[in-house]
Amino acid sequence: MSTNLAERVAARRNHPPARQTTRGAVAQQPNLVQFVQSMRGEIARALPAHVANPERIARIALTELRRVEHLAECTQESFGGALMTCAQLGLEPGGALGEAYLLPFWNKRVRAYEVQLVIGYQGMIRLFWQHPAAAGLAAHTVHENDEFEYEYGLDPVLRHKPARSDRGRPTDYYAVAKMANGGSAFVVMSVEDVEAIRQRSKSRDSGPWATDYDAMARKTVIRQLFKLLPKSPELARAVAHDEGVRRDLSPEGLDTPPDYIEGEVVEQAPADEQQAAVEDVPAEFAGWPEAAEPNEGA
Repeated sequence: MSTNLAERVAARRNHPPARQTTRGAVAQQPNLVQFVQSMRGEIARALPAHVANPERIARIALTELRRVEHLAECTQESFGGALMTCAQLGLEPGGALGEAYLLPFWNKRVRAYEVQLVIGYQGMIRLFWQHPAAAGLAAHTVHENDEFEYEYGLDPVLRHKPARSDRGRPTDYYAVAKMANGGSAFVVMSVEDVEAIRQRSKSRDSGPWATDYDAMARKTVIRQLFKLLPKSPELARAVAHDEGVRRDLSPEGLDTPPDYIEGEVVEQAPADEQQAAVEDVPAEFAGWPEAAEPNEGA
């Protein structure tokens, strides 16, 4: 008996049991990998007509599972919901293009990791171009040595001439849109205005706010501008699901408001320690500009 006990203790030391994670379950990466594989048909049916590569969406999702710490430990419902939202909007669920980000966070209420979907700067711009009235969109950073003036009112004015060198620190961000009927609108936000919004985000110190602050600041001002503009149905849904958690994998889940739950976003490894992004980016998306023409990326 004692010999058997000693052998069992030694075996347990040499081969410890699987690490327990959320709700007492073992680490979920193999399950989520199989789950993504099983979702290929649903992804294919959810993709818009102009996005016809469900295999790429699934491959990027699998890459993100390996690349982003704790993402593989998230619940299947929240991971699948975020993936379905990306598929239905036609956005790639990874940071390579800046269209959408899958961020794990610890839900204190259910004591489990869940996926928070953050729509990126480029994703917002891409969806803007799907509206037939869209004619132009740009967002820029103003630095302290730039020439910059703006004025709201009946005769609005916006003038920005960047300094040729030594532009100094950022002071403002602005977004301007032109519509096919000749109308236009713009919004200007100071660095302090952007910071006030960042502080209200669960992912204020991680994810794209940590790795791509300038792009997230421009996305913030674009979101404020969208309040003044007509939006395509896809863009309206993207704004509604931004920084939310979706657990409904049915097609109708995109029209249901997501949950916004107090949680703790998981700190991510520095960018230079993460694996390279997924390869074979289609030529039409490579180097996607800040404000592409409709026929370049829409």
